[in-house]
Amino acid sequence: MKKVAVVYWTGSGNTEQMAQAVAEGITAGGGEAVLLNVSDASPEDVWKADAAALGCPSMGAEVLEEGEMEPFVETLVGGELTGKPMALFGSYDWGNGEWMHDWEERMKAAGAQLVDDGLITRLNPDDEALENCRALGKRLAG
Repeated sequence: MKKVAVVYWTGSGNTEQMAQAVAEGITAGGGEAVLLNVSDASPEDVWKADAAALGCPSMGAEVLEEGEMEPFVETLVGGELTGKPMALFGSYDWGNGEWMHDWEERMKAAGAQLVDDGLITRLNPDDEALENCRALGKRLAG
């Protein structure tokens, strides 16, 4: 059974809903989901897992949340990501998803193996977005 860390930051609860749906998909796909708010996570939670999913909404001028998520990602990038299966997800309100594209490139450069393009949804995830999150979780567990 694959152990998959799902680490997220949320401001309004939208990305938390997405994280929960990713975790549901992991479980449905036969994996073990470890769902953690970034404030409760350590880089080792990601490094020691078989795969990881990271979630963060777009903030400011399309960047990761700067108080907790950005420092966490910066620590991950300096660590043991080579070959790590990974998925990225988050919600946004404005812009065109540039923050996700930048995040994808950053994680690829750190050696992570993205299982799919970053999954984004505008504002509150609807039923289709949540189903896409579950499908992403299943791919991570597979």
